[in-house]
Amino acid sequence: LLQGERVALNLLQRMSGIATLTSRYVELVAGTAAVIVDTRKTVPGLRALDKYSVRMGGGRNHRIGLFDGVLIKENHIAAAGGITAAIERAHQRLPHTLKIEVETQNLDEATEALAAGADIIMLDNMTLAEMRQGVELIDQRALIEASGGVNLDTVRDIAETGVDIISVGALTHSVKAADISMLFE
Repeated sequence: LLQGERVALNLLQRMSGIATLTSRYVELVAGTAAVIVDTRKTVPGLRALDKYSVRMGGGRNHRIGLFDGVLIKENHIAAAGGITAAIERAHQRLPHTLKIEVETQNLDEATEALAAGADIIMLDNMTLAEMRQGVELIDQRALIEASGGVNLDTVRDIAETGVDIISVGALTHSVKAADISMLFE
């Protein structure tokens, strides 16, 4: 017990911290349609445990890795020559069962992603007003994810814009470990 105490406590403290923080986010969006999801910003070697802890806190997992969903980001869009081209290439190469998500920086990009057939549109670092406009524009034709600038003070307002998903990198990359100790009696 004593030989493994520190390692076990470190893991338990981290995982409990993740679950507790996730639970706080989930409670703050209760009563809205939004769900809280994690990101892939995890500690190397601990991804499975980090993501398990998010689920135990009431959140959901975004992607486990690069194999279980496509997220077309800014660099992919630039390399492909635009959003439409990136989505077309993804559709050509992927099985029909894999969803395609596109990270957008503004409503023009969101409109293009929707027209090109994205299944999920990420509204990245947009204002609350832009998110509300995005929700109206997309009009349930794709899932909508909000990302960037999400914290305990902003999450409720973001959820109330009508987005479906709110991704929170801080759940796993900036978590405060829970205070747990082991004492013999």
